Formats: sequence, C-alpha cells, structure tokens
Amino acid sequence: MNDAKPSSARKARQTTGRTTRRRFLGSGAAAAAALFVPRHVLGGAGQAAPNDKTTLAAIGTGGQGIQNVATFMKFDEIQVVAVCDVERQTDRYLSWNWAQGKQERVAGREPARQAVDAHYAQHRRSGKYQACRAYADFRELLANEDVDAVMVATPDHTHAAVTMAALKRGKHVYCEKPLTWSVYEARQVTEAARKAGVATQLGNQGQASEEARLVCEMIWDGAIGPVREVRVWCPARFWRFPPWEGRPPETPPVPEGLEWDLWLGPAPERPYHPAYHPWLWRNWWDFGTGLLGDLGCHKLSTVFKALKLGHPTSVEASSTKLNPETYPLGVIARFEFPARGDMPPLRLTWYDGGLRPPTPPQLEPGRRLADVTYLGDDGVLMGHRLVPESAMRRYGRPPRRLPRSPGHYREWVDACRGGPPAGSNFVEHGGLLTEVCLLGNVAVRAQKKLLWDGPNLKVTNDQGANQLLHRTYREGWVL
Repeated sequence: MNDAKPSSARKARQTTGRTTRRRFLGSGAAAAAALFVPRHVLGGAGQAAPNDKTTLAAIGTGGQGIQNVATFMKFDEIQVVAVCDVERQTDRYLSWNWAQGKQERVAGREPARQAVDAHYAQHRRSGKYQACRAYADFRELLANEDVDAVMVATPDHTHAAVTMAALKRGKHVYCEKPLTWSVYEARQVTEAARKAGVATQLGNQGQASEEARLVCEMIWDGAIGPVREVRVWCPARFWRFPPWEGRPPETPPVPEGLEWDLWLGPAPERPYHPAYHPWLWRNWWDFGTGLLGDLGCHKLSTVFKALKLGHPTSVEASSTKLNPETYPLGVIARFEFPARGDMPPLRLTWYDGGLRPPTPPQLEPGRRLADVTYLGDDGVLMGHRLVPESAMRRYGRPPRRLPRSPGHYREWVDACRGGPPAGSNFVEHGGLLTEVCLLGNVAVRAQKKLLWDGPNLKVTNDQGANQLLHRTYREGWVL
C-alpha cells in the first residue's frame, strides 16, 4: 500500500485521538499516570521498566488476533498500546481458543481495546487504564503510533500489505500463517524482512514443539534411513462451504461498524456478503488460500526442517470439482525436491478435504494414521513415532542435537529484544514455507505439472501459470 497521508474520511474513522506514543509519554497525563504504576511495572527485580518494554500494536483482532493479544499481554516485556480491525465489534468471529471449542465469540477493535485496558488496569492502584488506542485503518495506526512491533492477524489477502508496511517502518512483525496470499508476495516480504533486519515470526505454533525437534533428531540419526517420500494429509475443512457455485446471489447491506472497503484491501471489489466475513473468507480464492495455505504452514514446517528442503523442482495437483471462485473440496498436490547434500531426492504429497494417503503396511491394526508419514529406506516414521510401535520401543530416543524452544511466542518476544532469531522467522523458514504451499495452489488452478525455477520465481513450462503467482491490486494498493 502507498504511504500517502490518510484522507480526511479515513481520519474520521479513527476511534481515538491522534496522539502519538512519543507525545503521550511526554505529556503531563503520562507523568501523572506514572504515579500509579506498581513496582513490577517500574522495573523491580526481574521486571522490565516502562522504557524497556517492547510496545506492540495488534492489527487484526478477530478470533485468532484477539487470542494473540491475550497471549502477548502475559509477557512483562510487552506493552500493547494500540489495536486495529476493520470491524468495530461483532459476535460472529470464531474462537481459536481450543479450550473453549469452536464457538463464535465477540471480537473486533473495541472488544480488543477494552480487553487491553482491563488487563493493564488490574496492575494499577486506581483500577483504571485507558491508554490503548483503536483504529479501523492500519495505515493510520502505523502513521500515528511509534510502536516497536506489530502483530498481524488479518485475513490472508491482506497479510502482505500490512506486514510490508510494518517492515518498511522497521517494525518487528509477528504474522499469522500463511505469511501472504500469493507466491510473489511471499518472496517480496521475505526479502523486505531480510533488508529490515528485524525480528519476525510466522504463526505456525507447532514448530516450537518438542515433537518437531524429535522428528528432526530421529531423521538425522538415521532412525529410518534415507527418506525418499513424505505423505501429509488433513481432514475436511472445519468451516462451512458455500451451498452454491460461484458468488452468492444476494447483496445484503454492509453491517454497521464494518469498513467493507478496508476489509477488501487489495482484492478485487465485490459486494459484501456474510459468506465472506468474518471467517468464511478461507473458502474463496480472492481472499483465502484454502486448506493448503491454511494448514500447510503448520503440517509442513517440520518436514522442511527435518529434511532440509529448499525450492521444489516441480509441482502438480489434482482436485475435486474446480471453479474459479472457491477452493475445491479436496486436493492432492505432489512436490518433487532435488537431492540435498547426503539426502536423496524427495517426493512430498499433500492430501486434504478428507482425501487420504495409502496406509503403510507397517501400521498396526487399530492404530490411526497420523497426519505426517515419513517413508525411509529402513523404516517408517509416523508423526514423531516409528511404526510399528515395537520399532519405537527398540529405538528409544535420538541423541539430542537441537536446543529446545522456550515457546513459540516467547521466541519472538526474545528476538524482538535482541535474542536469537525465532524458529519460524520469515528469512530462514517462514517465507519459503509459505511460498511452497502457495505454489501448490497455483498448480491446483493451472491443472498441470509445473516445472519450477525457485531462485528466479518462475514457472518454466507454462507462461500462463506465472500469471497466477500474483495479481493486480486494486487502485491505491501496492506492496
């Protein structure tokens, strides 16, 4: 998106004053507020003083975004100072707090702002805190707020615009998966992160797990020998699929409090419909990236690390009935990777929508097929355990070769404060991982085997497929 000054119309949508953090901290109000800051906020033993905190803005405060805000507020080193969402408030967001179940919940910029103020008020003698600012337009937030870091949890189609704007301003960025909507965007954001030299993290939380490290260590220990094939699958989508083909026929009015034009962002213009927002956008090519984009960055992360994958040489895909508007009900995508050092060439096959790979003959009766299966010359690893289970008992545990994670969110917080790069930072992992997942979507739409020149970001055997690597943004929107 361009960096032009916000229009007067956009200014009117801002829900709080235009005071910048620097001005606020220098004001008499801030000085008076300091009188009510408790010892642990002032920098008691083991605590960060106010001027040592990493200030954070949350852009996208729907189901996952508001959950992330709650998580980051638990870190004493973090101070959430601003929130942004195109929705003022609605009860139709899906809760991503799995302890609550997949239920709808109230979210948006106002519930997020209130949650932040209520959280920090608990640590004040007055019991009051009203310093979090709320915005509808992320451009206004970035222009007005002198924050250190940004959390991005908008729909997929606006990830790149928001993330790139933050990177250009030198902000640390945490972005939910997939990093971007298109292959081209993933490459551009990765290179911008490399240039900015800031702390980044993709929201694929499982990469920080103990199981992810065990898989790497077992494969590197030769537990199943050279790995030549990996199969990954996931069940049918957990969100509703539209009951019609093509776009919805109705054009209901935009709900009060929703900035529909801002929600569309760089995507082609279309009328509002509840089939798109707040969370069914995942179905639609213009906004989401389907199951491969939504879950690929979760399920393929450990595969990439354990097998040291880079760019594939080819990808082809088949699917259930394809239409130009929505992701198919089921997809099978096959990626071919070249040899890497002493690792042989690899075939990686993705199955979704309930389509399942063949069951390995070593799997015992009654044992469920895990979502990732590694097929080696000397054995089979399913999830993080060998099959059959008797092979796992004989093997035991691999030698520990990797440091353990302090936690996915903690990795990024530490990186923002000068620690080591986070495990799914854009430059070393998250960017390429997203790029390859989204390349699978290109193959779904191209309906043919694509030969891929990764370093040059180019399909070499189908010029038309190259047009699917990106799209033309709406007027006024650029990376």
